[in-house]
Amino acid sequence: MRIAYLDCFAGISGDMFLGALLDAGLDPSILHEAVAALNLSATLKIEKVDRSGISSTKVQVYEGATLAESNQIPDQQIPDQTHHQEEQTHIHQHHPKTQHQHQHKTGRTHEHDHTHGRSLTVIRDLITAASLPPAVKQTAIHAFELLGASEAKIHNVPIEKIHFHEVGAVDAIVDIVAASAGIHAIEDQARIETGSPVKWFSSPLNVGGGTVDCAHGRFPVPAPATADLLRGLPTYSAHLEKELVTPTGAALLRALAPTFGPQPPMRVEYIGYGAGTRNPKDFPNVLRLSIGEADNSTISTTSSKHSPNKHHAHDSQTVTVLETALDDLSPQILAYVSETALAQGALDVMLTPVIMKKGRPGTLLTILCNPSDSPALQQLILRETSTLGLRIRQDTRVCVDRHHATVTTPYGDIRVKIGTLNGEQCNIAPEFEDCRAAATKHNVPLKLVQQAAIAAYLK
Repeated sequence: MRIAYLDCFAGISGDMFLGALLDAGLDPSILHEAVAALNLSATLKIEKVDRSGISSTKVQVYEGATLAESNQIPDQQIPDQTHHQEEQTHIHQHHPKTQHQHQHKTGRTHEHDHTHGRSLTVIRDLITAASLPPAVKQTAIHAFELLGASEAKIHNVPIEKIHFHEVGAVDAIVDIVAASAGIHAIEDQARIETGSPVKWFSSPLNVGGGTVDCAHGRFPVPAPATADLLRGLPTYSAHLEKELVTPTGAALLRALAPTFGPQPPMRVEYIGYGAGTRNPKDFPNVLRLSIGEADNSTISTTSSKHSPNKHHAHDSQTVTVLETALDDLSPQILAYVSETALAQGALDVMLTPVIMKKGRPGTLLTILCNPSDSPALQQLILRETSTLGLRIRQDTRVCVDRHHATVTTPYGDIRVKIGTLNGEQCNIAPEFEDCRAAATKHNVPLKLVQQAAIAAYLK
């Protein structure tokens, strides 16, 4: 099994993630093509830089001839040991309305309409229209939906009313889409070279320290949206009084859903360092990515010899099950809760008709999630439904290895999910949403598109 391990000792941001992917050997053309597909007149500048003696890759986004990162300060202008961000930077505030503040070196502020803020619908349509593989689009949209859910919760407004300002700007869209393309390229390459999928792991996250200025005042690091995205994940604060985990970095990490902890046993083949913008003294502001093969030599095989059907430890997963029965809630609310739970990272949501006390028909709401996502989903259920409590349990599940392949059919490209057990293919399933979209577009039966996708894969 191929392992990719993110060492976030200096936090994580979108540009650091891109730099680490490239430094670990990713073909730059993959990122350039993904950016060009967005039709935003954006380009990437890739260069080698020094971060406290560590040679690393820095990625910058340009919109035309202008640096797109509007709140970025050139490296040489950033002090090594003092924090003057509130006086030197051009601050974009997250705000539920279409306004933001600019703060200048003089300390003066002014407000104006934020004409370049983008709603989640606009960003989703922009990504959907791009000529990108469906899996890349899905990951990028998922990252924005996670970020939108956090912003909506903070501002207490519907998710579609949120207008992304800083993270809706060109550089953030490019970072997330390009990172999604890089993630899937690494996974596709692993399947070609080894026939196995990539398993992502991450260290605990150093969020930094100090304060950041937000729409409702000055907050301690991490910023509110970032803090919500990091809910349930292992974090700590060390070394620098600066923001080390950005909203974009947190959204990408949440969408990636790695396993957190120390580096697992592995034989490292590639190491990449992605540079952040700041270059503080005596602290390498980089994200390290290590890629290699799992080393199973330290794992005892005695039990498997005696029990050939027993699964290895890495095949089992602990998941949290949240459950409550409802007999007084509108089906419209139930549908909304289900959609929101999936947007916030739930692995699955089930609505089961049940008969409750006094013969009342009701619905059993069951949400399956990673343990780290449980607190946020508990709050969702308690806030949005009429329940006065819910049941929580930990279950162990065993999953076959899964990966996606994209096949070309007479109705367009369709993703196919392939399940393998002990290296043998055991299931093939075309992605329903891809098939439905193709059937609607070409006005043909849905089952015809599904059959064509399976036939194309088998060929």
